[in-house]
Amino acid sequence: MMLRTLVLLFHPNLPQSRANAALAQAAGAMPDVGVIDMYAAYPAGIDMFRHAESEAQRLLTANRIVLQFPVQWYSTPALLKAWQDAVLTRMFYLAYESEGRRLEGTQLMIAATAGNTRDAYRFGGRNMFPMAELLAPLRATAHRCGLIWSEPFVLYEANTLTPAELEVAAADYEARLRDWIDATSAEAALRTS
Repeated sequence: MMLRTLVLLFHPNLPQSRANAALAQAAGAMPDVGVIDMYAAYPAGIDMFRHAESEAQRLLTANRIVLQFPVQWYSTPALLKAWQDAVLTRMFYLAYESEGRRLEGTQLMIAATAGNTRDAYRFGGRNMFPMAELLAPLRATAHRCGLIWSEPFVLYEANTLTPAELEVAAADYEARLRDWIDATSAEAALRTS
């Protein structure tokens, strides 16, 4: 049985993106994977009272969630933070029994792009911290929400990759997603047998 994978793409200017667009295209071509351009869905921003219920329902239909975004100033794009504030606050504080509890145990992966080199993201490097440290707030959020954290997919030097390198990166992302889907599908099958 194929399980549904939901990729929520938070790029503030996807038409100008090369790396996130290539990754999203690779993911979207996979069977049973849906990619949602969140900035296109919410051009005026997201509101807890107008949008969070439908977003919660979208999450509850997925067996796996990927949050894909460019790292901007050592953090996530603003809409991703607003989405967390609206949707996760609703699910885990306002509607825990009917929504939050049902989301617990869902697999979560981060797919992030960064403009600098991998070496810049280390203790003492140009960016001072490893990427895992910069993603720690998302990992803490996953823990708080009972989501199963998976090793992030990180693409470095995203804005300087050649078209050939972008093809390789997209293929690597697709392979990583496929491996993750296969592994989590096998885990789910074992739990239900």
